[in-house]
Amino acid sequence: MIFIGEKINGTRKAIQEAIINRDVDFIKKTALDQANAGADYLDVNAGTDPSREKEDMLWLIDVVQSVTDTPICIDSSTPEVIKEAIHAVKAIPMINSINGDPKRLKSFIPFIKERDCNVIALAMDESQSGMPKTVDERMTVLKRIFKATRNAGITDSKVFIDPLIMAVATDQTAGLIAFESIRTIRKTYPEAHITGGLSNISFGLPNRALVNRTFLTLAVEAGMDSAVVNPENVPLIESLKATEMLLGRDRFCRKYTVAAKIDFTKK
Repeated sequence: MIFIGEKINGTRKAIQEAIINRDVDFIKKTALDQANAGADYLDVNAGTDPSREKEDMLWLIDVVQSVTDTPICIDSSTPEVIKEAIHAVKAIPMINSINGDPKRLKSFIPFIKERDCNVIALAMDESQSGMPKTVDERMTVLKRIFKATRNAGITDSKVFIDPLIMAVATDQTAGLIAFESIRTIRKTYPEAHITGGLSNISFGLPNRALVNRTFLTLAVEAGMDSAVVNPENVPLIESLKATEMLLGRDRFCRKYTVAAKIDFTKK
């Protein structure tokens, strides 16, 4: 399972305040805690006004890289910000994200190819109104995305597909559609990765943490192999280790038994 640490996001109040106040120590701690918890990438999203987003993104990258070598997932919808940030990172980054919008594909794919980045691909087209509701609609968009990435020489293994996880509180079939989407994607694009944020599934429900980790367990069985999460979430990591063991993906149960001996509460 490839973890993308979610906490350095300017839409979160504490992070937004840290960015505005240039609170270096707070950002350093947030980055280091996630890295020490096992994050494979650290998502970095300034989330600020377009007039200052590039400056804030470059500042965040500089601060994060001062305390950890964990690769950065550059999270922005602005091509200009991505282009600047992609040259500021030390390790090969991940880009978050592309979708089926032809203009976005045309803007993003050249520098993704140039740096040989991994990229998150949303199974939607932001140039169209409304979100895909069915598995078929998602697959239609993904077919267009993979045509573009393959034509550019980007291998399928570089693409992390986000199948779009919706709130089950507003659509009781949202979980079923997500699982069917994951299975179909895994069958159609076996070399690609499948990722996504877990929190959408539980929006509007009580005890969201329980719903999130239960969803992850079922999604892993369906073929999901990455997630945008808080890697410090101990119950979620425990559920994941047990899931992988029960699915026969943990030789001699070593990962589970090693993790069981770790006191995650100690930093």
